[in-house]
Amino acid sequence: MPRLVGPLNENLRLVEEAFAGTRIVNRGNEFIIDGGDATTAARLIDELRLILEQGHSVDPSMVSRTIDMVRADERPSEVLTAEVLRPVRGRAVRPKTSGQKRYAEAIRDNTVTFGIGPAGTGKSYLAVALAVQALQAKSVDRIILTRPAVEAGERLGFLPGDLMAKIDPYLRPLYDALYDMLGTEGARRLLDAGTVEVAPLAYMRGRTLNNSFIILDEAQNTTPEQMKMFLTRIGFGSKVVVTGDDTQIDLPGGRSGLLNLEPVLTGIEGLAWVHLGRRDVVRHRIVADIVSAFEAADASRA
Repeated sequence: MPRLVGPLNENLRLVEEAFAGTRIVNRGNEFIIDGGDATTAARLIDELRLILEQGHSVDPSMVSRTIDMVRADERPSEVLTAEVLRPVRGRAVRPKTSGQKRYAEAIRDNTVTFGIGPAGTGKSYLAVALAVQALQAKSVDRIILTRPAVEAGERLGFLPGDLMAKIDPYLRPLYDALYDMLGTEGARRLLDAGTVEVAPLAYMRGRTLNNSFIILDEAQNTTPEQMKMFLTRIGFGSKVVVTGDDTQIDLPGGRSGLLNLEPVLTGIEGLAWVHLGRRDVVRHRIVADIVSAFEAADASRA
């Protein structure tokens, strides 16, 4: 009960604030809930209880996500306890929203999955987690991480070093996720052995990728020609995840291979599209508000 209500009943106060006019009183192991949204608030508290009983912690961010899901008539106790991967160190990787759970299930069930959404929705992180899981289960022989080397509005000039040193800044987000899953030594060992390959998109041309888990990150910065080239590299026994944010295109002229692609590929068996939104942002709460503000501004201009 103390973990459910939180320090100084903090979790209960968050629920009361979310449902205006609702009052919650905790007495021993019972709750008295008054207000027009009492039924919904009671279901929310019961969902938090189920999450705790399954061995998970409940903090203010968890309560906020649970509130959003209950309002959308979803089951947080099923979404937030599903395990994607148990890494070498730290806590297990789990979806934090229903959209992320849908995304993870689409990757498991399809050969090619497109994950489209704003920053902070876990597109790349969950894809890397599922790639590591597939490698550990021996479903694939290697992981290939790739992204186009396009600068985000800045001119970085000529970078020193060999090829890997030059492209390393572009691929750093994928490295970071990999190190989180496998630890520094484990990730370095797989990279040195070639079991995990990190390469710019240009180096995919002419290859046939069999028995591989392939992730194309920042796909909004591919040209239509590059996107077609990449999607035709898929070999037998492979799985592909393409992630992108179609609101952050850094290509000169904005001619992205991700735009208008969904109508072309809709209806292909084994290919799925998952769209994530502001409710799936799992960074600081202000990131979701910033995403909403930009979406509103774009809609107003349109």
